[in-house]
Amino acid sequence: MKRPTFRLALIVFAAAILCGCGRAPDRAELVFINGAEPELFDPPLITAQATSRISYALFEGLTSFDSKGAPQPGVAERWEISPDGLHYTFHLRHGAQWSNGDPITAEDFLYSWRRTLLPATASEYSYQLYYIRGAKDFGEGKTTDFATVGLRAPDPHTLEITLENPTPFFLDLCGFSTLLPVHRATVENYADWASKPAHFTGNGAFLLKEWRPFDRVRLVKNPRYWNAAKVALQSVDVLPAARPHTAFNFYATGLADVMMDKGLAPTPLLGELKKRPDFHAAPFLGSYFIRFNVMRKPFDDVRVRRAFSLVVDKAYLVANITRAGERPASSFVPPGAGVGYEPPPGLDRNVAEARRLLAEAGYPEGRGFPVRYYLYRADSDLDRDIAVELQSVIRRELGVTIQLAQQEYTVYLNSQSKLDYDISRSTWVGDYNDPNTFLDMFVTNGGNNRTGWTNQRYDDLIAAAGREVDGKKRYDLFRAAERILVSEEAPICPLYYYVGIQLYDADKLGGIEPNLLDEHPIKAIYWKKPR
Repeated sequence: MKRPTFRLALIVFAAAILCGCGRAPDRAELVFINGAEPELFDPPLITAQATSRISYALFEGLTSFDSKGAPQPGVAERWEISPDGLHYTFHLRHGAQWSNGDPITAEDFLYSWRRTLLPATASEYSYQLYYIRGAKDFGEGKTTDFATVGLRAPDPHTLEITLENPTPFFLDLCGFSTLLPVHRATVENYADWASKPAHFTGNGAFLLKEWRPFDRVRLVKNPRYWNAAKVALQSVDVLPAARPHTAFNFYATGLADVMMDKGLAPTPLLGELKKRPDFHAAPFLGSYFIRFNVMRKPFDDVRVRRAFSLVVDKAYLVANITRAGERPASSFVPPGAGVGYEPPPGLDRNVAEARRLLAEAGYPEGRGFPVRYYLYRADSDLDRDIAVELQSVIRRELGVTIQLAQQEYTVYLNSQSKLDYDISRSTWVGDYNDPNTFLDMFVTNGGNNRTGWTNQRYDDLIAAAGREVDGKKRYDLFRAAERILVSEEAPICPLYYYVGIQLYDADKLGGIEPNLLDEHPIKAIYWKKPR
């Protein structure tokens, strides 16, 4: 590895003073920086990628993502799919166990998925089960009869699923965090099970040994995991460090082995970091964008939303602020989603048209525009820098002053969910490799819509795409829907496509590979040489 430059050396020196140069005496075999403090480890309530990374170590679905982001057999050792693509029969492993020794059965999935669908659970991702016949009506409370949902368990090791329409990404969904199973007795006996190691029961490659909030999550190898022999690591510490310089300090001083999250590389240092052999970057299916709360004036006016979108200088953002090789986003769906999907062009920068639209909406040169706030994460320097640039360009080009409002991460997520904002910083990482994972979230009342926007034509196009079996026609429907989303109605403004970034020594550490889903399962990571 190259020696650090003078600038990096200063940071390392400062970190050594703050953190100490030696390894912690109880240091785990692998330590990685994971971004924000995780949420509860309760699958239907997980919304953040940082929490999902840990949940994939603690739980396993019918399928499981490998280091390339592809679904592989998980609890289900094999499956059959009917010729029409509507019927899936999963055969569960006879030796699969919960961490307390109980066998994993098909009934566990029925219980878990019913719990996710129940309105009382308030899962923002429950719609990921709506591909199953009858699940949407049950999830929306139109029926309370779970027998109407296309799920059957003819015996303890067989799960039969009937879909509403052919769903080419359904095997990916079966490994997604929302569809991970939970242990019924644990959930019903312990209200704090999702945060207390003493009450936690999982079925993944690792056990929850310890959770010290804002300090670390300690994972240890689960000896009852069906594939434990193939899991190399005995213990893992996951450190929350949302601020890039803090994260880099831990890594640079040897207190962590991997920086995993896309937003943790300090942007002022990226020019130097990109020259290092331990810097790894690759595009993946992720978009950084703005949401407008269309329930609040003046963003209920499409002319105002389009005006704001038309003045943003996306090329400046990626060249001068993000600086990791990101590409300006003209669409919401990133390039590479699906096989051959070409997203429609969005709104190019056009200041003259933006000013015309704002004047037409009743705010010539910004006069009379009410005080409105841009919401972003308090723990992200990058979000702050982007917020300042957006505030500046909107004031300069439109004559409108937007105030900045920062909130701690979990509060920020809650504000978005409750539509308690005017404009908000947002991100989305694809849950599977298909345009649908980006577009279906904005249907009316979608759990992750979080804009208040509704458009019947958009809803109809997404629904039609779900029924369409011809690949080309399906993509045409998605393109028409995305055109409404990013150009015609603009409840969102895409800014750039993400680049996944990890820092680790590839000569020593294996099992981390670039992939479009930015999935890097802990169970696949190993040391190439004994430590």
